[in-house]
Amino acid sequence: MDFAPSPLARELHERLTAFMDRYLLPYNAAWHAAVAAGDYPPPFVEDLKALAREEGLWNLFLPTLREDEPGTRLNNLDYAPLAEAMGRLPWAAEVFNCQAPDTGNIELLHRFATPAQRTRWLVPLLHGQLRSAFAMSEPDVASSDPTNLQTTVRREGDGLVLSGRKWFITGAAHPHCQLLIVLCRDADAEDADQTGSHHRHSMVLVPVDTPGVRIVRNISVLHHHAPEGHCEILLRSVRVPADHLLGDWGAGFAMAQARLGPGRVHHCMRTIGQCELALSLATERALERTAFGKPLAEQANVQEWLAESRIEIDQARLLVLHAAWLLDQGDAADARAVRAQVAAIKVVAARLQQRVVDRAMQVFGAMGLSPDTPLAAFWTWGRALRLMDGPDEVHLRTVARHELAQARAGLGESAAWFTTPEQLRAPPHLSA
Repeated sequence: MDFAPSPLARELHERLTAFMDRYLLPYNAAWHAAVAAGDYPPPFVEDLKALAREEGLWNLFLPTLREDEPGTRLNNLDYAPLAEAMGRLPWAAEVFNCQAPDTGNIELLHRFATPAQRTRWLVPLLHGQLRSAFAMSEPDVASSDPTNLQTTVRREGDGLVLSGRKWFITGAAHPHCQLLIVLCRDADAEDADQTGSHHRHSMVLVPVDTPGVRIVRNISVLHHHAPEGHCEILLRSVRVPADHLLGDWGAGFAMAQARLGPGRVHHCMRTIGQCELALSLATERALERTAFGKPLAEQANVQEWLAESRIEIDQARLLVLHAAWLLDQGDAADARAVRAQVAAIKVVAARLQQRVVDRAMQVFGAMGLSPDTPLAAFWTWGRALRLMDGPDEVHLRTVARHELAQARAGLGESAAWFTTPEQLRAPPHLSA
């Protein structure tokens, strides 16, 4: 088990960080100013995307890319440090065509799309010519249990008709978003037991401009307004051709699971990148700021904060890299163990971001609450991550179930570690 990046990944990491330092950071203030003025995405982003593609820093996340598809075929372990680097600047991923939710949607289309669907949707996504959204969660049910989802799809003639309401759909407000991948329930399916309920949902490709699709609002998250959107979407008798079904009928849950693993690695590594930046900002602030006659860096509690953050970041990174490594093992890995590990990193990364950024904000004082640093936005995003893509409690249950399943499989084995009164009275004799 070796978590070291390959020579190619190390080279790409150096080139990516140099690209960000040279081209993206100088535009950071301009990006925020343009977004604040309602000019999103800023026009210079397309120029940066073209430059990144010329530099070979494009579609870095998909190991199954074909020879005729643009990008670099990095596995999950090699891509992880690149995602961490991009995470330091939240809008950077789009420049390299590595942004969520498009990465997960590209993976879905790459695995399950028909030739016609590939031509219409996958090829433009791979070339960065459009954006997409994944419409799963809903306002009226607990979406942490996806069997609750109520948005329906029914076959009608030569088409599919969808009805329902989705919300917190990331990316749907982006001006270039042209595709919704909608997870919906078979309208004609009768109530089923828990096993059957996992085969009642399908994925449908819905163009955003289809009649009946209405983006109701872009929901702010902890008073933070994301320009790309976390949207509420109404689907009112939306009709699409039958060939807009993605994959097999009733296979929506299995396909969603296939999408989750790499995407969570990407999310977690971007989070770790933000935590690294927060720690770097905090350490510099501690060296420069004086309180009660000495630098903050000499205050014992500040030193403890910095040390705890360093330890926790490194622990989280190793756990995420292990998950990436497991995903790269493919069929050789225990699927249940991979699922538990992917669930674990989601919990660890979100909690890590809140703790590390919170300490950095304390070091900065009032400035940490202001827009002068990225800390307030980072903290807000960390809190949101504890609910987005499933709440902590659901992922903890996945980890616990895996542990309990392992215990049941070897029930009684731990008894060898107990010491009984009989063993104390008659210890075994060593034979010569």
